[in-house]
Amino acid sequence: MTGGHGGGEYKDLVVFLAAAGIVVPLFSRWKISPVLGFLAAGVLLGPDGLARLAPLIPWLAWLTIDDADQLSQLSELGVAFLLFMIGLELSWERLKAMRRFVFGFGLMQVGVCTVVLGGAFMLMGQSLASAAVLGMGLALSSTAVVLPVMAERGRMKGVVGRATFAALLAQDLSVAPILITVTVLAALAASGGEMTPSVLGPALLTLAPAAVGLALIVVIGRLGLRPLFRSVAKSRKKAAGGSQELFVALCLLVVVGAGVAAQAAGLSMSLGALIAGILLAETEYRREIEINIEPFKGLLLGVFFVGVGLGLDLDAVAADPVGVFGLALALTAIKAGVVFGLARLWGLSSRAAVETALVLGPAGEFAFVILTTGMVEGIADQGFTQGVLVSATISMFTVPLMAMLGQRLARVAVPGPALTLPEPEARSGDVLIVGFGRVGRLVAEMLAEHGQSFIALDTDPAAVASGRRDGFDVSYGDAGRPELLSLCGIETARALVVTMDAPGKVDEVVTVARGLRDDLIVIARARDDRHAARLYALGVTDAVPETTEASLQLAENLLVDLGVPMGLVLASIHERRDTFRAIFQAAAPQDRRDRPTRALRARMTSPPAP
Repeated sequence: MTGGHGGGEYKDLVVFLAAAGIVVPLFSRWKISPVLGFLAAGVLLGPDGLARLAPLIPWLAWLTIDDADQLSQLSELGVAFLLFMIGLELSWERLKAMRRFVFGFGLMQVGVCTVVLGGAFMLMGQSLASAAVLGMGLALSSTAVVLPVMAERGRMKGVVGRATFAALLAQDLSVAPILITVTVLAALAASGGEMTPSVLGPALLTLAPAAVGLALIVVIGRLGLRPLFRSVAKSRKKAAGGSQELFVALCLLVVVGAGVAAQAAGLSMSLGALIAGILLAETEYRREIEINIEPFKGLLLGVFFVGVGLGLDLDAVAADPVGVFGLALALTAIKAGVVFGLARLWGLSSRAAVETALVLGPAGEFAFVILTTGMVEGIADQGFTQGVLVSATISMFTVPLMAMLGQRLARVAVPGPALTLPEPEARSGDVLIVGFGRVGRLVAEMLAEHGQSFIALDTDPAAVASGRRDGFDVSYGDAGRPELLSLCGIETARALVVTMDAPGKVDEVVTVARGLRDDLIVIARARDDRHAARLYALGVTDAVPETTEASLQLAENLLVDLGVPMGLVLASIHERRDTFRAIFQAAAPQDRRDRPTRALRARMTSPPAP
């Protein structure tokens, strides 16, 4: 890197970060999708925005993004991180259960939209090859925009969310075959339209690296990912609470490495990241990985949305606003109509079909890749295709509005027979056990014996692996992080049991859990009497000190062996335990002792939510 730039080489990145710091809080306060904010920021900060005024007001140049290419690689990573997070929500079993909808509805949507849109472009005077490229590119929707918007509106866990995801997954799988088809069309055009082995052979051979690369990613991932994360987790445990950076670095390596490997095989980076996520979805490290990746995903997706805004050519829009917006509306309407018909054909109710059709109607980010390839290969008309790309960009801006409109129309649509798609994997249990050593395992066995569901967490990879081998739902993760507790369903859990033998860590988990919920039953293991008193001060429902319980157990066994009747012994043990509990609780402030009880009583007596 050469000197003398005065930091200007990082200006675009600084401008983006400043915009992100303003856009997200502002739009959240206004209850508007941050996606729209990032798109608008891209237009404002781009060459057709404030940069137009820079010759008159020079300091505005420091508030603009001059080099969109500098952000393009980061934006591609954002899409890859999104697909990786989606993969973590899946498993091979659930993907297998959805195969009919993915490879049925999803691929049929791509095919029919390609034919209908291609036919429309032929009516507009385009050649067969050019119309085919345009149809294939615009048949795809925007995974990067649709999924965050759907998640933001809480629509991902219903039938609409699962149907939309199935269609988007099929579209992502179609990118490589579409690009190969564009290559075949270019070869046919160069040979005068003759279908000869010399034309098809090289094009079809490009499928071989993709298939081999896909197989290698799956095999290497299945064999290597779990041992790799286990090794890092062990080193993290030995570092006495440190080495979090190494775990984060490994997460980033997996996402980027899988994406680069997929690219080298001729596939999309996002598809490689999706496969890596699916491979890790069945491991004990899924939840910890998810909370480590989430911040990177959100920020990098913001880069992607800003990049889309930067790519909007306002000069082209101003030159022919009716044509640009009319084409964007026509493309969205045609595609939405096709998706609605296919969704009804595949069993979705009218309400679900309307919402699915509207969010999938606008164009997607892969349209830029496919149409640009078509122009480079010389089979897509340069001027016409550039105009279509402007309309495609406009249509992407409408996704948040389409999602809102679809949700409202779904309320008034006539309901029909609903399609049942595989439900997301259960993410919570009646009890959350933190620490799965000997004490935590015994608690889990007793809960299982009495039919109580639970999720267990531990930072010891060996304990987690042992528990999973025995059929327990145990995950690796630091329960001192509120994001992880939320991911494990603490909002709906009935109780939390903290069984770790590290007093400081027990205090940390109890404090975090109480910060999330006042009415949760919290049972914690205490080192001694003083630790028990401290835990009551932190708000536990019950603290169980090891020294006191060991003493009471010894006394109980001794008295029984001496011939004292069991009933009298148990009564005296319980009385003494209550005495100790009262002493421990007396050391805690009154408001701390009463808070969980008051909150629980308020929750039980409050009227049900409408």
